[in-house]
Amino acid sequence: MEHIVIIGNGIAGVTAARHIRKLSNKKITIVSAETDYFFSRTALMYVYMGHMKFEHTQPYENAFWRKNKINLVRAKAETIDTQNKKIHVKGRPTKFYNKNIHVPTVDGEWISYDKLVIATGSKPNKFGWPGQDLEGVQGLYSKQDLDLLEQNAPNNDRCKRAVIVGGGLIGIELAEMLRTRDIPVTFLVRESSFWNGVLPNGDSQMINEHIREHHIDLRLNASLKEIVSDGNGKVKSVILEETGEEIPCNLVGLTAGVTPNIDFLKGSGIELGRGVKVNRFLETNIADVYAIGDCAEQHEAIGNRKPVEAVWYTGRMMGEALAQTLCGNRTEYRPGHWFNSAKFLDIEYQTYGWVFPERKKKDSEIHFHWRHPQEKICITVAFDKDSETFLGINTLGIRMRHEVLDRWLTEKRNMDHVMAHLADANFDPEFYKGFESEIVSKYNAGLGKSITLKKKSLIRIFQ
Repeated sequence: MEHIVIIGNGIAGVTAARHIRKLSNKKITIVSAETDYFFSRTALMYVYMGHMKFEHTQPYENAFWRKNKINLVRAKAETIDTQNKKIHVKGRPTKFYNKNIHVPTVDGEWISYDKLVIATGSKPNKFGWPGQDLEGVQGLYSKQDLDLLEQNAPNNDRCKRAVIVGGGLIGIELAEMLRTRDIPVTFLVRESSFWNGVLPNGDSQMINEHIREHHIDLRLNASLKEIVSDGNGKVKSVILEETGEEIPCNLVGLTAGVTPNIDFLKGSGIELGRGVKVNRFLETNIADVYAIGDCAEQHEAIGNRKPVEAVWYTGRMMGEALAQTLCGNRTEYRPGHWFNSAKFLDIEYQTYGWVFPERKKKDSEIHFHWRHPQEKICITVAFDKDSETFLGINTLGIRMRHEVLDRWLTEKRNMDHVMAHLADANFDPEFYKGFESEIVSKYNAGLGKSITLKKKSLIRIFQ
C-alpha cells in the first residue's frame, strides 16, 4: 500500500491528509515537531488573551486521527534522502495506527515514503540585529512561541514594557495581546504609515489613529538598530536606528514578517528559492516530492499574487488540490480571485480583488475612498479609469459577502453596477446600521454620477 508522508501539521498538511483519506485508503503519516495534534494557528492570540484554552483551538477531537487511520509522529525532520525515498527524524512517536510503519526513537530514525509532501510553514524573520538571540526576544508564530510569551510577559509586573519590531498583521496581534494584560507597548514601524505597503493611504491612516487610541506607542519611520543586554543574557532595552534613542523594555517581539521554513532541505537536491520551488501542480523538481502552504514557492507567480503566499486559505486550497493529484486526479492549483481578512484590534478588515497601495497603483487604476465622519469605518474601491471595471475593494469595519464580490470580479462588473447593488454585498449582522446610502452619495458627488441604490435582494445574492 502506498505510503504518503507529510512533514508539517498546519492547515496545508492536515487538509491534504484529510482529503487523501476521503479519496483513498493509502497509508498517511504526518510528522511535526510542534504539537501532537493540529490546531488553529490564527487562534493562538485568544489563548493568551484568556478567551479560550489551547485545547479549544483543536478543530478535531483526538480520536479523529485514529478513526481516520492517520499516523502522527512528534518529531523534527532533519534531512531528506530523495534517492532512497526516506526522511531522517528526531523525536518521539505520539499516535501510530499502522503497526507496519517504523516508529522513530528520540535519537533519530529513518521513515520511508512513496510520496512526500513538504508543508513545513514559516518561521519569523531575523535580520542579524545585535542582541536578537537574547532571552526576552521572540517571535509569534508557533505553539512554542506562545508558551515562551507566557514566560516572558506573564503580567505587567514581570514585563514593564514591550517593544514590537515590524508593522504587519502579527505585530498588531501581539500588541493587542500584550495590552489585554496592561503591558505598555512601543510599536516600531519603519514605514511612514502602518502597513502602507499593502493598504492605500486612507485605510492606513485610519489604522494609525486606531492603534494610538488603544494606548499603543506607535513609532512611524522607526527601525531597530540594536537590542541591548542587561549583562546576564536578558534584554534590557532597544536602540533606534534613526535617532539613537534607547527604550527600556523586558520583551522584544520580532514580527517583521516570516520566511519559509526550509533550512533542513539544503543539500537534498530539491530546488529551493525563497521557498520550495513548485509548478502549478505543486510538484518539485524531484519525482514524488511536493510542497504546499507557506513553504511553497511558485516558479511563476499566479497573476498579481506573490510566488510565496503565507495565507491560511491558500494553504487549505493547496492541500485540497494536491490530495486530488496524489489520488490519481492530477489537479492544478487555482486559487481564484485574491481575498483576505484580518483584524486590527477591534476593526475587521476584508479585501477582495486588488486594491494596491499608492506606491504600487497602476496609472490606469482609480480609487474611490469613503470614511465615516465619526466611527472607524471606511472602504476603498479600485476600478479601471477607462472602462470603470471593478478591480477590488477594501473594507474596514464593514463585513462583506464573499460570494457576491467574487461573482462581480468574475463577471467584470462596472462600478455603476457595484455601487447600485452595494447592499447585496453587505454581510453585517441583522439590525446593524448600513452605510450604503452615504457611500453612493459620495460616489455620485465625486464622479458626477446619479446612481440609485437598490434594496438588498436575496434572489440576486443567491442566484
